[in-house]
Amino acid sequence: MAHAAISDYDQLDELVTAMRSSADIRSTYLRDAVASASPTHLLVMLYDRLLLDLRWAEEAQLAEDWHAASVRLIHAQDILAELTSTLNPAIWDGGNALMSLYLFVARLMRTANVSHDVGRTLECIDLLEPLRLAWHAAADQVATATEQPRISAVG
Repeated sequence: MAHAAISDYDQLDELVTAMRSSADIRSTYLRDAVASASPTHLLVMLYDRLLLDLRWAEEAQLAEDWHAASVRLIHAQDILAELTSTLNPAIWDGGNALMSLYLFVARLMRTANVSHDVGRTLECIDLLEPLRLAWHAAADQVATATEQPRISAVG
């Protein structure tokens, strides 16, 4: 019987090691993807994760898992803070309006978190989802415009 217990611990140890290895590989992949991303792609990645965090927060709030909701809302606030800190409103006409929107949504996120208010979380999603889609469309246009025409080797 003691031999079976040792075997079980060995299998558990192998499983934990495999899980850590998988997590390390994923972490390395994500770090490399972010490090090598163009500014346009990085902006799209940030918006994607921002909306993902907000949707996960909504699900957690609906399940009344306030801790999980808080973790997601705080991460969303961190992303929004990064977007806010890198925005230079002086370089384009819409900059001030976007800054105002970011600040408004940040307040909504804090209220959603402190008050456990899923309605505020949904409001954040409703305000930011059109921007996410617009940034995706803009990134696609930039990618299309910068693609080099391929020249056929066969005449």
